[in-house]
Amino acid sequence: MDRIRIVGGNALAGTIPISGAKNAALPLMIASLLTDDTLTLENVPHLADVEQLIRILGNHGVDYSVNGRREKQQEGYSRTINFSARNIVDTTAPYELVSKMRASFWVIGPLLARMGEAKVSLPGGCAIGTRPVDLFLEGLQVLGAELDVDNGYVMAKTKNGRLVGNRYVFPKVSVGATHVLMMAASLAKGETVLENAACEPEIVNLAECLVAMGAKIHGAGTSTITIHGVEALSGARVRVIPDRIETGTYAMAVAMTGGDVMLDGARPDLLQTALDVLVETGAEITPTNEGIRVKRNGAGIAPVDVTTAPFPAFPTDLQAQFMGLMTMAKGKSRITETIFENRFMHVQELARLGAHITLSGQTAIVDGVAKLKGAPVMATDLRASVSLVIAGLAAEGETTVNRVYHLDRGFERLEEKLSGCGAVIERISG
Repeated sequence: MDRIRIVGGNALAGTIPISGAKNAALPLMIASLLTDDTLTLENVPHLADVEQLIRILGNHGVDYSVNGRREKQQEGYSRTINFSARNIVDTTAPYELVSKMRASFWVIGPLLARMGEAKVSLPGGCAIGTRPVDLFLEGLQVLGAELDVDNGYVMAKTKNGRLVGNRYVFPKVSVGATHVLMMAASLAKGETVLENAACEPEIVNLAECLVAMGAKIHGAGTSTITIHGVEALSGARVRVIPDRIETGTYAMAVAMTGGDVMLDGARPDLLQTALDVLVETGAEITPTNEGIRVKRNGAGIAPVDVTTAPFPAFPTDLQAQFMGLMTMAKGKSRITETIFENRFMHVQELARLGAHITLSGQTAIVDGVAKLKGAPVMATDLRASVSLVIAGLAAEGETTVNRVYHLDRGFERLEEKLSGCGAVIERISG
């Protein structure tokens, strides 16, 4: 099993290219099920989750092809991929595929909308809380779906071959359920109004894709989204937005180690709250035509309190990385997690590096220390794993991060991007 070895102590300097967003690419790929024409997606990152979803879509009969120079494909840079769901051969998403990645459950919306039926296994994914699918199912029922859960599978069908538009108010904000209901409503009969919908940039990216395919959607990026269903959708060519979580992660790595790095292709509007927090810690953030420049001089890291919340607030997917940064702040910080109830599993691993962190309910209290010391640590989920990398970059001596398959799910060639800016970091196979 691969692991990553880091020798800390080097400031970062240079340019890091920001990849396409995993959390945007996955629903865009799933949207290919809505049409029998080709959907072309640009800037698709080369990640384990993307490859897994390609396999899941292939199980339904989706063909794909990759454009671009072959050497770029082999090196793992973001790609342009054509998806064609002309012939859906199976409306079942089996447990052995869906259990490996939660987002694959989202195929239930497009399959139900286009084919009138779907049989989808209940999902798996990162162990960061229960993350039930109640809102997905409740929303689909409001659109006229008949649902039954049997032997770990959701059995869904429409009454007359088509979903019917309706009004649905999310009891709480859900990015995944907003994705699914927006896709499903695009082919429903009549108008659907989604209230208390998620406002994340990835929702906007999907809406832009659906509109390019012929859907009629208004209000994406606000809490109320209106969808006028159409009979059929066509193909389109859409670009995946840059990854705001990857952007924030590397910005925090620079804030942690010091240095001066250009995050090429990053968009500040996608994570302005997180950037504002980094400025409070003492980092210099400068938007440019190329992306975002992040710089920190030799001054210490200032402690800052944060609370995670839906966009545009501080994202839960940057909570672990920010905690890594705060481990060396000059003072005490409080980090409160409001999205997931089990997302502090990185605390014990950061403690192995010398961090002082205590937990009080959903709040972590971090007492910054003058130095961290390298040690073997173990990744527990995608974002927790990269928080250990951030800490390891600043720790004295050698840190080894085990279970890096978590990293491969969401960070495209992380060790190469960091080593290109002066970090001593390498992947060790076996």
